[in-house]
Amino acid sequence: MPFNTFTIGSDCQIVVMGPFGRVDLAHVTGFEANQVTQPIRVDRLDGVQLAAELPKGWNGTFLLDRGNSAADDFIAQIEAAYHNGQTINGGTLYQYVNEPNGSTSTYQFNNVVFKLASAGLYKGDAPVAQKLNFYASTRTKV
Repeated sequence: MPFNTFTIGSDCQIVVMGPFGRVDLAHVTGFEANQVTQPIRVDRLDGVQLAAELPKGWNGTFLLDRGNSAADDFIAQIEAAYHNGQTINGGTLYQYVNEPNGSTSTYQFNNVVFKLASAGLYKGDAPVAQKLNFYASTRTKV
């Protein structure tokens, strides 16, 4: 349930459906998604500037504190499939946002590919922070 009249981080839940099934990431501490666009600019002879931003997908990042081997195993499975010559389909990512008015917005990211940008730094009495990047061809409101 939303805490205030604005959205906070804990109002978001992420579900990852990888190419081989659901991936249960233990401690997601951050999630960011960014629209990718192709800018088009027209400089007309009369001096009027026109512009467009063509949708070219979405990219983003998960921040994790490693609570299990889920992210490592997920990427290892994709890498092994690649080296064995298997077809690797894109996954699906669902973002659920609890809105301040009590409703839930659901966004579906399609044809998602993943990259383990950081498997983590193992050091002393500190959590092992991992970073999982993704690219999706589209995002739709469900």
